[in-house]
Amino acid sequence: MHELYLQGKVRQQAVDLAKTFERRKCNHREAIPGDECLSNVVGDTNKHRYVVATQSQSLRNGLRIIPAVPVVHINRAVMVLEPPSEATLKAKELTEEQSLRPSAPELATVPRDTPVSKKRKGPKGPNPLSIKKKKNPNPESTARPSQKSKAESSHISLSTVASPGQKRKRDSQDDKHEEQSAGMIGGAQSIASTRTRKRRRKAPAVSPSSS
Repeated sequence: MHELYLQGKVRQQAVDLAKTFERRKCNHREAIPGDECLSNVVGDTNKHRYVVATQSQSLRNGLRIIPAVPVVHINRAVMVLEPPSEATLKAKELTEEQSLRPSAPELATVPRDTPVSKKRKGPKGPNPLSIKKKKNPNPESTARPSQKSKAESSHISLSTVASPGQKRKRDSQDDKHEEQSAGMIGGAQSIASTRTRKRRRKAPAVSPSSS
C-alpha cells in the first residue's frame, strides 16, 4: 500500500481498489520495498497458503525457491499461472514417501523379532464360491468308505455265522436221505427174497409110462 501511495494521485484508482480487498499487516515499523515485504510475509514454508500475483521478475525468481507457492503474472493481457517449481516437486515426493512409511507410534506397536511381510503381487485365483461343483456320474462310487467297509464286514460276519448251521442242516438232510435209501434198498431185497422163495418149488415126479 505504501508503494501505491508513492505513485501519486495518478494511481489513486488503484489505491481505492486495493482498499476493498482484505489486507494483512506485515508488522514492519518502517516501510521496506514491496518485494522484500511479500517474501517475508510468505516465509520459508508458505504457512498461510498465499498465492502471489506480481510482475516483478526478481520476486518471482525468489518465490520459486520456496515450495508450494503458486505464482501468477500477466503476459500480453493474459493471466498465466506458472507450473510447479522444482522445489515444489521435491517437497511433494518427500511428503508421499513419509505418508507411506509408518509413524513412530505405529513402529512401537510392531514387534521387532517378526519381520514385516510384504504382499506378493501376482495373478489371483478364481473365487471358490463362483466355481460350480462337478457332478459325479456314478453316485454309488461317492459312498463313504466307512459305510462300504461296515457293509462288507456285516456280510462276512453273517456268512461266517450262518455257514456252520447250514452245514449241520445239510448233514442232517443227507443222513435222512441215506436212511430212506437204505430202507428202500432193504425192502426191495426182502421182496426179491420172497419172490425167489415162492418160485423155488419142487418139480413133479415123471411117471415111467410116459418114458
